Amino acid sequence: MKALLFGGTFDPPHAGHMNNLWAAMQAVQPDVVLVMPAGIPPHKHASATPGELRLAMCECFKALGPQVQVSQWEVDRAGRSYTYNTISMLQEKYPGAQLYMTIGSDMLETFDEWYRWREILAMVTLVVQSREPGDGDALRAAAQKLEEAGGKIMFADAPVLECASSDIRAGKYPPARLKELLPPPVADVIHRNGLYGKLI
Repeated sequence: MKALLFGGTFDPPHAGHMNNLWAAMQAVQPDVVLVMPAGIPPHKHASATPGELRLAMCECFKALGPQVQVSQWEVDRAGRSYTYNTISMLQEKYPGAQLYMTIGSDMLETFDEWYRWREILAMVTLVVQSREPGDGDALRAAAQKLEEAGGKIMFADAPVLECASSDIRAGKYPPARLKELLPPPVADVIHRNGLYGKLI
């Protein structure tokens, strides 16, 4: 059995996230995909958007296939969310499964700064998605470094779709572009709850 973890703040999820997860699913062919919005990530400020709304927005990912589930495990946990703890939980939930975790290229380059990163490498295969054009050389160097530390890394081959949740929250995209970037279920949650300064 193959289980793929796709975590992030998802504040909000957008077409770039959908693109990255689809590419990872094509590469891995997982039996189950767990989309897991972060609770309080250790490397970022906590999201100002309540966890239940980010969970609701993440329902958009279910359009990618019946194997996609949205997990509230990290949102429900008290304190900071460390990937090591999440992976340990998945090992218990899916004993004997091959675990995969999709990450962006920015995270690959700083992976050796993560909490218990060597143990994570022993537990999962990293599925890397490029975040910006032209970062291939840096990614290969980072991947080689982690492979030398015992890591298993594969690359999800998909065109880069440049988009950032922070830019969406800041209102940097015109309405026509927003319509392209926000899946309808996400736009609906934003509209109904007046998120991001009533962006929509």
